[in-house]
Amino acid sequence: MKRKILIVDDEQAIADLVEVYLTNEGMDVLKCYNGKEALDCIRQEDLSLAILDVMLPDIDGYKLCQEIRKDHFYPVIMLTARTEDTDKILGLTIGADDYITKPFNPLELVARVKTQLRRYERYNPMALPADETLAAPDSCIDIRGLSIDKDSHKCSLNGRPLALTPREFSILWYLCANKGRVISSEELFEQVWGEKFLDNNNTVMAHIGRIREKMKDSGRKPKYIKTVWGVGYQIE
Repeated sequence: MKRKILIVDDEQAIADLVEVYLTNEGMDVLKCYNGKEALDCIRQEDLSLAILDVMLPDIDGYKLCQEIRKDHFYPVIMLTARTEDTDKILGLTIGADDYITKPFNPLELVARVKTQLRRYERYNPMALPADETLAAPDSCIDIRGLSIDKDSHKCSLNGRPLALTPREFSILWYLCANKGRVISSEELFEQVWGEKFLDNNNTVMAHIGRIREKMKDSGRKPKYIKTVWGVGYQIE
C-alpha cells in the first residue's frame, strides 16, 4: 500500500505541482482546495502525512492542524507565504512538524516529506505500508512514572496517556534515552530535525514548552525536563 499524502491549498497550480513531484516518488496524493473539503478528507482517509496551506478561504491551516492532532499523529507540514517567526512558532506549537514558505523548491518539499515520513515510521512502525517491514526496536523506558515505548509510539505519565506529536515524541525519547546527560538545543534539533541548527532558532524551546504543557510539568520547577540555562535540557 502506498503512502497517502494530503495537499490542502487554494492555489490549484501549486497543489498540482506538488502532486506531480510526490506521485513521481510513488506516493498517492489527495488534493483539497478549501478547509471544508480537507476536514472531510482528514476524517475519512487513512493518511500518512498532510501538507497544509495556512491561508485558506474558509478554515485556516492552523485550525486544520489542530483538528488532525485531536485524533492523529502523522506528520503535518505547514505551507505558507508568511515568513514571520511568530507564525512559524505558532504552527509548531499547535502540532505541526515542519514549516516551509512560498515560493519553494518542489524538490526541497519532497525531501522534507521523505524526512518526516522516515522519522514517523521509525518511531511508529504501525505507520509503515503493509508491504514494508521494520525491525522492532527493543527500547522501552520508564522514569519515575514517565513511560515511553519506542515500538508502539506510546507515552504515558503515571498511567495517563500523553498525546504527543511525532516530533514531540522524538524529542522526549531522545532526552529519556540520554537520561542524566544535558542535551543542547543544537544537538536536539540536529538529531530530531536532521538539519543544521541556527543560533536564533527557538523551535526546540517551543516544542519543549508544549511537551511540558502536556505533561503538566512546571517550567520553573520541573519534575522531568529540566532547563540547564545556557547549556540545554536534561532528564535526571
